[in-house]
Amino acid sequence: MIAKRIFLFALLLAAFQMVSAQILEPVKWSFDSKKTGDSEYELRFIATMDNGWHLYSQFVPSGGPIPTSFKFDKLSGFILVGKVVEPKPLEENDPNFNMVVKYFTKSVVFTQKVKVISDKHVEVKGFLEFMCCNNQNCLPPTEVNYSFKLEGVKTAGVVSQDTAKALSTVPVITVKDTAAPAFQIVQPLVAAAKAAIKPVASNDDFTGKDRTLLWFFLQAFLWGLLAILTPCVFPMIPMTVSYFMKSGAKGKVQAMVYGLSIIAIYVIFGVLVSVLFGADFGNWLSTHWLPNVLFFLIFVVFAASFFGYFEITVPSWMINKSVQQEDKGGFVGTIFMAFTLVLVSFSCTGPIVGTVLVQAVGGQILKPVIGMLGFSLAFAIPFTLFAFFPQWLKQMPKSGGWLNTIKVVIGFIELAFALKFLNVPDQTYHWGILDREVYLSFWIVIFTMMGFYLLGKIKFPHDSDYPVVRSFPRLMIIIFTFTFVMYLIPGLWGAPLKAISGWLPPMESQDFDINAIARENGGSGGGIKAAGNVSEAPRYADVLKLPHGLSGYFDYDQALRVSKALKKPVFVDFTGHGCTNCREMENRVWSDQGVLSRLRENFVLVALYVDDKVIEMPKEEWYTSKSGREVKLLGKKNADLQTSQFGTNSQPYYVILDSDGKLLVSPKAYDLNVENFKKFLDAGSEEFKKLK
Repeated sequence: MIAKRIFLFALLLAAFQMVSAQILEPVKWSFDSKKTGDSEYELRFIATMDNGWHLYSQFVPSGGPIPTSFKFDKLSGFILVGKVVEPKPLEENDPNFNMVVKYFTKSVVFTQKVKVISDKHVEVKGFLEFMCCNNQNCLPPTEVNYSFKLEGVKTAGVVSQDTAKALSTVPVITVKDTAAPAFQIVQPLVAAAKAAIKPVASNDDFTGKDRTLLWFFLQAFLWGLLAILTPCVFPMIPMTVSYFMKSGAKGKVQAMVYGLSIIAIYVIFGVLVSVLFGADFGNWLSTHWLPNVLFFLIFVVFAASFFGYFEITVPSWMINKSVQQEDKGGFVGTIFMAFTLVLVSFSCTGPIVGTVLVQAVGGQILKPVIGMLGFSLAFAIPFTLFAFFPQWLKQMPKSGGWLNTIKVVIGFIELAFALKFLNVPDQTYHWGILDREVYLSFWIVIFTMMGFYLLGKIKFPHDSDYPVVRSFPRLMIIIFTFTFVMYLIPGLWGAPLKAISGWLPPMESQDFDINAIARENGGSGGGIKAAGNVSEAPRYADVLKLPHGLSGYFDYDQALRVSKALKKPVFVDFTGHGCTNCREMENRVWSDQGVLSRLRENFVLVALYVDDKVIEMPKEEWYTSKSGREVKLLGKKNADLQTSQFGTNSQPYYVILDSDGKLLVSPKAYDLNVENFKKFLDAGSEEFKKLK
């Protein structure tokens, strides 16, 4: 059954992430070159358009379509002579943008002269960006890679860099630093996302299903807002709105149908995921090594696509079928317009949709549906609102290089997310490859590179040039990024980093911990005071550890036996290696000195890891659970104990028992209020004293 579900899940991911070299291609490009002198060549960029489609000039008014532009990779062995030349274009009013624009139909040849300055073979390569439209529809901006192989010039002299610069004007994608308006939009989103986007493991239903789902809905909604600010989606807003405006009074109704159709498409996909996997599948997905390693690799692929190394697209036949259905007009045509948008924008939205779904498939049965609802609602709102209030378009930032900047920044975030999935099997299977300081080192490098990228010191394939930081919001984001990196660095030596503790591997996995060294040398007294908590050597202590130098046990029966000997209540911590909220509780609540002193002095501690996949109990302790399965692993025993005796499978889950295993006070789940946790511990101690 599990194998079948994995196969179906892989098919769904493949359907939503298929890498294809072909998309809807009303414009086809070819490239050739011819020698015009001893060392000079003419490069030809030839575009052939289908009937009814047109390609825009390099020179269009601000606020109009994306112009055709050419970007050359690093000049090596050649120089550019002048700029890209185009023939005289047609010039008339474009109904898609309601302005006079320059464009080409049928075919057009762009040319660029180059001078070879090397005696070896030279490769001229880069990419061009263009937008094409017909009288009803526009496709989003598309990039096409090109490459020319030129012969070296045997008599070529040495040309200095200054001379090469003087001879050549490198045509780049001309963009004003429109990062200012873009980051005015992004800045509050980033701030909100930092507070809201945190992984919720399948076993972290800590405040009830309703609140967990609402929290996840808000996360998905923020992802949807970020998806709008990508190169595949943002330029489509004014085009779509202009189409509805031309429909007169019916335009607003069509806009509503369009927005609702977008929501329906994504929600239906969420329903399919939910039906396939359901809630019972979640625990396996969230703890087993296979899906977590798969998710890690998927997120790395997502990041690479956002960096611009390749595009994730859907098959061209799907787009073609959808575009054909648009011609039917009316509400049916509007629905297929929405479906076409979902398909053609997938190179940008696919990884974000995948991010939401990967978090959702390990959770409750409603989670994929809720996630897709939140994402699609944010995605659909701008198209509908601008159709109702078209005057707002005047305040909308213009498309430009800032869109790709946002896309790349999301790529860095995806890369950081990926490590979380690799961390889970690393802890549950005790691989030891991603200890806390290694994990932190990766994050420090990732976010440092993100900061340098925002400064313009690092470039990716589709980036424009921005030599200086021209907007204050962008500067502030750079400052916050490097501040976050500085915050991370002390963690390499054992700083608790409470603000992000839920993301990190446990402190016990760190090789060099100043706090642990201090405890071992009696600096905190932790080792001495903790001695009152144990009367026999803890089982499995060679593999498992308690946080903050606490002493205790990892076997339930042993803890009860010690409780009788020491006449102390048992504090049971149902936890997990991959439990985000468990780490957060340990680093933000347990670290309080008042909590630590109570745990050391008043209780026998037992940490029961429910997701451990390695530790096998002695054969004489194997047993058959009520479900009829043989229990051999310690993690399986702990999970069975929690569900059979306490009726829950969520972690963290804290229970205080007497020496016979009877409940003293109501159990407690995730709660970052330190005073509430102290009251919980004190209440357990008082009840135990009454029994005595």
